[in-house]
Amino acid sequence: MNLKEAQHLVNGTWYGSDETKDVIDPGNGAVIGQVAWGSAQDAEAAADAAAAAFPAWSSTTARERGDLLRKAADLLAERRDELAFVLAMEAGKRLPEAQGEVDFSVEYFRWFAEEARRATGTIRPPELHGRRHMSVRRPIGVVLSLTPWNFPVSIQARKLAAILAAGCTVVGRVSEKAPLAATGLFEVLTDAGFPAGVVNLVHGPSRATTAALLQHPAVRAVSFTGSTGVGSQIMGQAAGRIIRPLLELGGNAPFIVFDDADLDLAVEGAVLGRLRNSGQSCVAANRFLVQQGVAEEFAKRLGERFDALTIGHGAPGDGSPVPDLGPLIDDERVSAVQALVDDALNRGARRVTHRTEAPTGGSFLAPTLLTDVPADAPLVTEEVFGPAAGIVTFSDEEDAIRKANATEMGLAAYVWTKSARRGWELPGRIEAGIVGVNDPLPSVAFAPMGGMKQSGLGREGADLGMEEFEEIQYVAWKP
Repeated sequence: MNLKEAQHLVNGTWYGSDETKDVIDPGNGAVIGQVAWGSAQDAEAAADAAAAAFPAWSSTTARERGDLLRKAADLLAERRDELAFVLAMEAGKRLPEAQGEVDFSVEYFRWFAEEARRATGTIRPPELHGRRHMSVRRPIGVVLSLTPWNFPVSIQARKLAAILAAGCTVVGRVSEKAPLAATGLFEVLTDAGFPAGVVNLVHGPSRATTAALLQHPAVRAVSFTGSTGVGSQIMGQAAGRIIRPLLELGGNAPFIVFDDADLDLAVEGAVLGRLRNSGQSCVAANRFLVQQGVAEEFAKRLGERFDALTIGHGAPGDGSPVPDLGPLIDDERVSAVQALVDDALNRGARRVTHRTEAPTGGSFLAPTLLTDVPADAPLVTEEVFGPAAGIVTFSDEEDAIRKANATEMGLAAYVWTKSARRGWELPGRIEAGIVGVNDPLPSVAFAPMGGMKQSGLGREGADLGMEEFEEIQYVAWKP
């Protein structure tokens, strides 16, 4: 595998571009590779190849598609350590988290290898003599798969596995901030034996390549993960050609702690839920809503845990232990998160954590916890996407639900309580597509992932994930 250069893949051929951009290790600022910087012409060629490959690929049997997906899963598992190391370098991940991301990607290919054979239709009881009525599922066509830098392998895998299982062909574009391991994923698919043109990949300016792909007459669906602002733009472009959008967008997840919660478990869940991938996750616990009776103790314990975390390069090459927290993706993200913290402090918030210094030489930021955060502070009204969070108190269940739902985002939410009643009833009152009850990491391949309100449209994973890329055809048959 060539994991130092992210090339284009069009119609089974890998090739580069005259222009390239550097891929930077955010842990030390070193250049670790290059990404080919293509153009709208590369995007159009990829869509042409996907269109040409669609008739044959969509005619394959579910068994044939499932076998190839299973082979891809096995090959991806074999290359896990190699891909994970590159992923840790380019995305700033801790090596164990990078390994976990590749493992999660394997699970998506395994799941959809089996799901491909469950794309059943319906025979409807006739109400007219001499007729038969059937509904069948068929692949929608060429699909665009557009993914970000924070989980560049697993998010792409979640889309690709479903798209291919449904019998569609695909053109992918990955973020230039972390393109190497994701390109390695596409290489896994070609090496597993997917025919030329079924899987294609282009790199280049996001606006130009995306616009060219959405204008291509063969494209029938677009699956995008990223910010709500960009998702809205893509949805607008897709509307012009009635392209089906599948959008997994921004989040503002509440992490609700009731006074009957096990505080030890809640604190550990908060550390994992807020700081996994250095807080750069759309489903991360974005704001802590804590009942007044335990707010002070929760803040104290969580602040101590934040202060005790080690910070450093996610994949140290000198034999030193892997730190608890790696770098952010770049200095721009560091500045953006710090600006949210400074703004909240200026509005009267109080700092709970004591450490403010972080290692030099990379895009590092010390984890920060604030309390007494005003309700209108961007630290709790916007997606932070970094290792900082604010605590807001609530009085009772009604107050907690009101504050949890006081956002246009609705991707994920977390509830911590010992009450079986609350655990059963509250998710139905929370406006979020994913709810973890005493569970900071609820995502699994066999369950649907997606948001409500401005956090997106559609669902990924599970049986619903494949249905996003299928059309339902009704057949009335009179022999």
